[in-house]
Amino acid sequence: MASNTELQKKPAVKLEHVTKKFGSKTVIDDLSFEIYGGEVFGFLGPNGAGKTTTIRMIVGLMRMTHGNIFIQGHSIKNEFKQAMRQVGAIVENPEMYKFLTGYQNLVHYARMIPGIGRERIMEVVKLVDLEDRINEKVKKYSLGMRQRLGVAQALLHRPSVLILDEPTNGLDPQGIHDLRNYLHELSRTEGVAVIVSSHLLSEMQQMCDRIGIIKKGKMIGVETVSDFMEEGSGKVRFSVDNGQAAAQAIKENLSLDAVSVEAEAIELAIGHEQIPEVVGTLVTGNVKIYGVVPVTQSLEDRFLEVTGGKGIG
Repeated sequence: MASNTELQKKPAVKLEHVTKKFGSKTVIDDLSFEIYGGEVFGFLGPNGAGKTTTIRMIVGLMRMTHGNIFIQGHSIKNEFKQAMRQVGAIVENPEMYKFLTGYQNLVHYARMIPGIGRERIMEVVKLVDLEDRINEKVKKYSLGMRQRLGVAQALLHRPSVLILDEPTNGLDPQGIHDLRNYLHELSRTEGVAVIVSSHLLSEMQQMCDRIGIIKKGKMIGVETVSDFMEEGSGKVRFSVDNGQAAAQAIKENLSLDAVSVEAEAIELAIGHEQIPEVVGTLVTGNVKIYGVVPVTQSLEDRFLEVTGGKGIG
């Protein structure tokens, strides 16, 4: 398997100045970003921001007005077939023949793709952990099992890019947990670039390596999940032996008011570069310091902050 460093030399998906207009209305405005093999990329945005439109353009279901999209270096404008061979996708709920078994569904789909035999079918069945149930009729499957079968179907032709639009819709907590683990395993061991769009921000926080947030058709940021949440807080927590004494020393010497004061901790709204100065002040004031950590928001808190409190959907 290629290392993450090797995989990231070349983007698996690249959008260049992608614009989509419906009449005079611009719904996607000059969108540019890259996604790499071996990562789970979360695509977030408020209702009507343009997530589904962008995904439909990436998978070839909708034409862009301007710009270009490349899948493993192939332009979907000029090399559509080569580009789409690299893509597996589930847009909303996967459609299956409920009166066929899971295995029969995969065989039916595999007939449309040259070179897919029983060996490959069983490989993807094992990957999504359906070996014990693959010969049962799909009508007996839970929604989570159908989602896993959908992922298996999307992976049959060995795509290097997997796109899932709202893959957790209707799943119970165990199903969501299982899907998250499958996607991590897929990206890490197979080097697949996984793109996920979901309104469940708590799950996206655990599932994704990086996120891109779109608002009114414009990309307002692409960052790792941890960096995105840390940036939003602007607060640092100091674990100390005496919170009141620490707050007093900081106020008297640095003219800073603590955001919160506890018996054995204080939080300050300061920049990273101010931490040494605060530590020095506390040491001089005979306050014992046991820990210094940035305060991270949840992905949901940070998302609402940068989008102006608009809900996601």
